[in-house]
Amino acid sequence: MAASKQDVRPTSIQTETTPPNRVLRQLLVVAGLSLVLGAATSFAQTFLPDALRPFANSASGWTLLTAGAVAASHARTRPSAVFGAASFVALVLGYQFTSTLRGFPTSETLFLVIGVIVGPFVGVAASWLRHAGARAAIGCGVLSGIALGEGAYGLIQISATTGWIYWTLVTIAGLALLVATLLRGPRTPRARLLTVGLTALVAVSFFFSYTTIGQLVF
Repeated sequence: MAASKQDVRPTSIQTETTPPNRVLRQLLVVAGLSLVLGAATSFAQTFLPDALRPFANSASGWTLLTAGAVAASHARTRPSAVFGAASFVALVLGYQFTSTLRGFPTSETLFLVIGVIVGPFVGVAASWLRHAGARAAIGCGVLSGIALGEGAYGLIQISATTGWIYWTLVTIAGLALLVATLLRGPRTPRARLLTVGLTALVAVSFFFSYTTIGQLVF
């Protein structure tokens, strides 16, 4: 009996950890994909219809791309945090490098810093969104909150110059994610309250933070 237990333990430990070489491959794929997507956003600013052009130059657009890249990796929590930061930074660098090559030189130091700070939260949120309970609530709260916060910012602060269509779509997407999470994920009143409360907190925080950044930059 003792011998059989010793035979089982190494196998169970291996199933709970991700080999470092696999994490490295995932990181390279996420960063490489994000670099390409960042470059594509530079072209999207020129070729997207006016109503959708803010997607290529918005926090919600790059958050969606980062969350998609990290979610596709199916990584665990800690690697997802690293992947989120790497993805956001790669998006910014891809955009900046491509825009410079196209004759539109730009410096995005501020958004590089923001990407390093916010990227890990977006990465973990994307990873946790596929789970249930508190993890799904937190993942939804972060991603829905960003969408709703920027949707409100766009509609209230800059819709006169950018139009209202994209910001309305972002708001609808944030609400749709919130509703879908509430329907499939949290089963207890506490988890549902956490989902709604965190979404509202992130949305409000994002709105006022982005308003402050906009006043400082512009």
